[in-house]
Amino acid sequence: MKLAETVTFGGSSLDRAAHLRGDDEAIANLLQAHNTGVMPIWRGKPLVAGETRDKPGWLAPAHPIFEYADGAPIFLGLDDGVARFVRDVSGWEPAEEAATLGAFLDPSEQHHPAAPADHLFSELRGVMNMLNPRDAELIATAKAVSSWHETHGFCAKCGTKSEIAMAGWQRDCAACGGHHFPRTDPVVIMLITRGNSVLMGRSPGWPEGMYSLLAGFVEPGETIEAAVRRETLEEAGITVGQVDYLASQPWPFPASLMMGCLGQATSEEIKIDPDEIEDALWVTREEMLETFAGNNPKMKPARQGAIAHFILLNWLRDTLD
Repeated sequence: MKLAETVTFGGSSLDRAAHLRGDDEAIANLLQAHNTGVMPIWRGKPLVAGETRDKPGWLAPAHPIFEYADGAPIFLGLDDGVARFVRDVSGWEPAEEAATLGAFLDPSEQHHPAAPADHLFSELRGVMNMLNPRDAELIATAKAVSSWHETHGFCAKCGTKSEIAMAGWQRDCAACGGHHFPRTDPVVIMLITRGNSVLMGRSPGWPEGMYSLLAGFVEPGETIEAAVRRETLEEAGITVGQVDYLASQPWPFPASLMMGCLGQATSEEIKIDPDEIEDALWVTREEMLETFAGNNPKMKPARQGAIAHFILLNWLRDTLD
């Protein structure tokens, strides 16, 4: 797909400078540089800046907010030669805590008193469309790696507490010598078509009217094509023949790689598994055009920024090649 890397979180060509990760002296020097930026993340929410929340909130490495960090800075890479890091500051307790924390889309924002007035912790789903490709890749990387450290603080081999190594891209266990690396979970998300229609589904607990393309995790020992066929059959009872790859998207909620595929349905009758999804239906191209225009009272368009929206939009435009 020629437009594949224009998807949100993709295509910025960030210099990750992996050769510097094991050089403690180089990392220390970067943290002393006057233009180095460190982005704090608070309970999964990155610090963003500007009236429209359209850029990361980079702070100096010695900013007071990092007194709440319980881990070393994680090196993200070089942004046009400028070093970028992230640190988790979830130990900070704001004066007021929002009841919506942890919701599917948390609309609340938090401000640390030592940060500039327009620097706020915001839910990434709500601001991802405001970010340019480079900033989107930096924040996605920061959020995914930070989430991994949050849930993988102990050695999976012996259970001993592990330590951050390689500038945040590894955890080492002093007890057994084990090395652990950030994980990415492969997920297939599929545009299943039959004639002029596309298969859409919704999961329990989603906002009213929200439908999307079917998706599911790839299992060990399984190909992408097999996962597309299995997940579609399990969730909606639809059999799939030919499968073609379209595009991929890093999805930092918390750390997935969405692999978008086109599948040709070989059956039509839908039989949902209620343990998997709440509903599924065929939607014609004309109905989807009305949905994207906001004229479908029963269905909302897929969320902008998500690969489902990207694939559906290109399907409607006939630009999937």
